[in-house]
Amino acid sequence: MEIIIKEVTNNQTLNDFVKFPYQLYKSNKYWVPPMIDEEKSALVPEKNPAFEFCTVKLWVAYIDNKCVGRVGGIINSLWIEKKGEKVGRFTRPEFIDNKEVSAKLMETVEGWLKSEGMIEVQGPLGFSNLDHQGCLIEGHDWLPSVASDYHMDYYLEHFEALGYEKEIDWLEFRITFPDALPEKSFKVADMLIKRYGLKPQNFKSSKELEPYKEKVFELFNKAFAELFGTFKLPPKVIEFYMNKYFPILNPRYVKIILDKEDEMAGFLIALPSLSKAMQKAKGKLLPFGWWHIMRALKKPTEMDLMLTGVKPELQKMGVAALLMNDLWKTAKEDGIKYVETTGMLENNHVAIQMWKSFDHIQHKRKRCFKKTLN
Repeated sequence: MEIIIKEVTNNQTLNDFVKFPYQLYKSNKYWVPPMIDEEKSALVPEKNPAFEFCTVKLWVAYIDNKCVGRVGGIINSLWIEKKGEKVGRFTRPEFIDNKEVSAKLMETVEGWLKSEGMIEVQGPLGFSNLDHQGCLIEGHDWLPSVASDYHMDYYLEHFEALGYEKEIDWLEFRITFPDALPEKSFKVADMLIKRYGLKPQNFKSSKELEPYKEKVFELFNKAFAELFGTFKLPPKVIEFYMNKYFPILNPRYVKIILDKEDEMAGFLIALPSLSKAMQKAKGKLLPFGWWHIMRALKKPTEMDLMLTGVKPELQKMGVAALLMNDLWKTAKEDGIKYVETTGMLENNHVAIQMWKSFDHIQHKRKRCFKKTLN
């Protein structure tokens, strides 16, 4: 059995890289397939502005001309500048349950990173913390949100066999909204609004939301500045993500709070769950993928909490709780009881405290691994 590793250098190998997970997970009822065209766009310099500060290599593994695995390597200059160490990233690892295959793929990416002067490798990590990050190690019998990732349960064993250790974990939660909030929560909300001059904003149309788009990302850069894996997103990358996510947002599920100077104090972005719709779409908008997605957007039964950010100086003042209260009101109007969160760093205790007022379980865990490059 000969394992051949090929670098992605043309459309054929790029197709193999992007489409391999569709082969790997074809019988898995929990995997949520991303849109093929979106995945391709993220991996070419002409479409993804992150290539302006990232050096990227992608590889695919073959046995008997059949694709059996993939991995990518990223050298992110902005992350290295912030961290102050030459730490490279591996990204988008997928492979069959064959330790020779996973070993050869990881040896390839490690060798490249080492040749470029990196002293350590971490991953799975993407171009930014709004890209793919973390390997699922707990919660394989739960459907992920579209902003999260699913992986085979044998990946943990493979990475540990290759000498990878834990760097940090992300936790994901499932929240059950009550039929009514305690009266105390409304009194506390009123007190916070009056004490700090806060102004909750709710939206009915995309036009009303439009003036706040760039301000959301400005606050995102401030709110996430000290968290693992983050760095200040450049304007072109912000535009890339605005164009990717804002067109599909339901403005009613975006909550914003202004301070007394009308500056953004906090934001929360939720989305009707698209996981089941994406499974039905099978990675394509045509011929019927768009219909499944539009139906899920218009008639939601569950919700995904995509992103929350609060001014650093206000993060312990209850602003996040105000945002969640506003989201609960909208969810109640729409008959939505369940909310899936995306990954939260296990040491981000302030963010995790958002759920203390609601019935919740921590049901998924994703891991970032690390390894010294000798």
